[in-house]
Amino acid sequence: MEELKQTALFDLHVELGAKMVGFAGYSMPVQYPLGVMKEHLHTRQAAGLFDVSHMGQVVLQAKSYEDAARAFETLVPQDVLGLGAGRQRYGFFTNEAGGIEDDLMFANRGDHLFVVVNAACKEADIARMTAALAPDVVVTEITDRALVALQGPAAEAALARLNPAVADMAFMDFAEVELEGVACWVSRSGYTGEDGYEISIPETEAAGLCRKLLDMDDVEPIGLGARDSLRLEGGLCLYGNDIDATTSPIEAALTWAIQKVRRADGARAGGFPGADRIYGDLAEGVARKRVGLAPQGRAPMRAGTQLFAAAEGGDPIGEVTSGGFGPTYEGPVAMGYVGAAQAAVGTEIFGEVRGKRMPVTVAKMPLVPANFKR
Repeated sequence: MEELKQTALFDLHVELGAKMVGFAGYSMPVQYPLGVMKEHLHTRQAAGLFDVSHMGQVVLQAKSYEDAARAFETLVPQDVLGLGAGRQRYGFFTNEAGGIEDDLMFANRGDHLFVVVNAACKEADIARMTAALAPDVVVTEITDRALVALQGPAAEAALARLNPAVADMAFMDFAEVELEGVACWVSRSGYTGEDGYEISIPETEAAGLCRKLLDMDDVEPIGLGARDSLRLEGGLCLYGNDIDATTSPIEAALTWAIQKVRRADGARAGGFPGADRIYGDLAEGVARKRVGLAPQGRAPMRAGTQLFAAAEGGDPIGEVTSGGFGPTYEGPVAMGYVGAAQAAVGTEIFGEVRGKRMPVTVAKMPLVPANFKR
């Protein structure tokens, strides 16, 4: 069995009593003594600190930002060129079949692009970018910086104690900020549905800076368990579960992430893998759609649960791709794919749990409203 890698914060996790598990090739904290339920609720009510250093941090450098942006647009259907300096955007790599190879965040750093990709995909993503963009664009993986997320309604007040300038940042702003004398790359973003920040820190300074934050009454360490329930309540996709190489962005309800300038009638239409399939899905509609799901009763519907249109008989119309208990929602929450005919909010369908079909309602996403600072 391959030995698990450790992030720069591994020793801190162990010191804090974390239960460590293997995730995407890394030893990561799934929960701390507080427990998943309380960690989830603490993040919604105050502030939680997450280690996300397993994710890939990549810099794309060309002769100018414009050159790097135009090159990157050959891999993603997003407006990279039109992104303002000091701003960040959600995007995804597509393949020739119009499927999603990975989802990601990218930021305009003035003279270069900064890209954050998923841990399980980072080697393939870096190889993809290098093969497609080099030598005109230099692709550099950043391996000497940790990445943490501070999330929740008290995140701004907590981080502002270290530098008041972070309070002026709006959702999806990106800036270099000095925190306790350390040059950090800070974005006002995250993957919990809450306000907060993602902070790239030199590895040698990461544990010390995290201790400063954790010394604050409002801040608790949070593991992967609560990160998953938070993003599920927030209607946010987990790559490999809710989206993958066979899923088109239109099926995945990610149409909003393809800006007008990159659509079929836009000024910079096409030029990315799978454009024909994606534009076809936009024009003609899709046979299945990702939807929010609210199982009735108390039993969660986990990933892989088959979905049916009726309480008895008939073939499956889809399946759950993520599911569990939503502590803030105070009940089971899920998302998955259903036929277009069953995708309207309020439609009652059925999930098969231990051989018995249980009612589930198609629900508006996110099931818990987002609290981003616009």
